[in-house]
Amino acid sequence: MSAITGVSADQPYTSRVEALLDEDIAVWDVMHSCKRQGSLDASIESASIVTNDFDSFFASHKHIAQVLFNGAKAETEYRRRVLPLLDVGDRLINYQRLPSTSPAMASLSPQQKQMLWREALC
Repeated sequence: MSAITGVSADQPYTSRVEALLDEDIAVWDVMHSCKRQGSLDASIESASIVTNDFDSFFASHKHIAQVLFNGAKAETEYRRRVLPLLDVGDRLINYQRLPSTSPAMASLSPQQKQMLWREALC
């Protein structure tokens, strides 16, 4: 996001959030909480997953027309746990999985990932 907004990752959190909002970008995790050993998504204990309240989020942000997932786990859990219960009326939302920005996802270079994310956001 830093490369897209031009705001350094070293800037205060509030500055980074404001820069994203200026670009009409919201960042929100699919999972509100979960248990896992280590940092890999594969280590997430499925039974421990609690998702964020997307119904309220979308109700408060009616202009959202696109959701981009930062990797497969976020998309999988959203489609499994959120989408079947979601009430967005007749609004069309485009869903797209993008490559994880995690260094663990090394099949693409950081520059390739940045290009794909930039294309999806523009």
